[in-house]
Amino acid sequence: MGRSKCPHCQHVLAAKDLIPILSFILLLGRCRYCNKKISWQYPIVELATGLLFVLAYVIEVNNYRLPLTDYRLSILLFRDFLAIAVLIILFVSDWLYMTIPDEVAIPSIVIIFCLNLLVGFSWIFLIVGLVVGGGFFALQYFLSRGVWVGGGDVRLGALMGALLGWPLVLASLFVAYLGGALVALILLIFKKATPQTQIPFGVFLAPAALVVLFWGNNLVGWYLNLL
Repeated sequence: MGRSKCPHCQHVLAAKDLIPILSFILLLGRCRYCNKKISWQYPIVELATGLLFVLAYVIEVNNYRLPLTDYRLSILLFRDFLAIAVLIILFVSDWLYMTIPDEVAIPSIVIIFCLNLLVGFSWIFLIVGLVVGGGFFALQYFLSRGVWVGGGDVRLGALMGALLGWPLVLASLFVAYLGGALVALILLIFKKATPQTQIPFGVFLAPAALVVLFWGNNLVGWYLNLL
């Protein structure tokens, strides 16, 4: 992929042009070299990433109450930061290009799976989560020959399973489908889409994975109390 470049003039960007948010502000939202406007996508993604990193830190410290020197907390935070970065990349990629890049998704599945093992997650629950998450979309893919879902959804489902394990991967699928249904209904009501409109499902799966990563046990407990 190489060094970061301006999408307009293709000039290779220097380190001073890539400081998150600050560079955008100092350059007044324009490229230093060709003076064309920089998309707001960049500072928004940078801000969202930073805020989610802070949220992950606060939640993990409060949930596990481990000292900062404990290796398990360090691994959990590294896992969370990696998952956040990867899911944001996949969200943006699916939103803009309707594709889930293998070079991001597949290594992330392996790394996050291993990190979860290091902090004591059951390998059986992780395997089941991975098989359920990936298999759920793989079955739809083969039954529809790629019409209902894409191959990227299979890999993203597997990533969610490796991250969340069993049974939280089910909660993430429920949240994703609920969010997708609500958005689709709103778009249909306001005639911004038709029943034939293709909507990238990764934009619902990625946020659902983060919601369940942070609050999955609370959501499951709340749901069980309703029964």
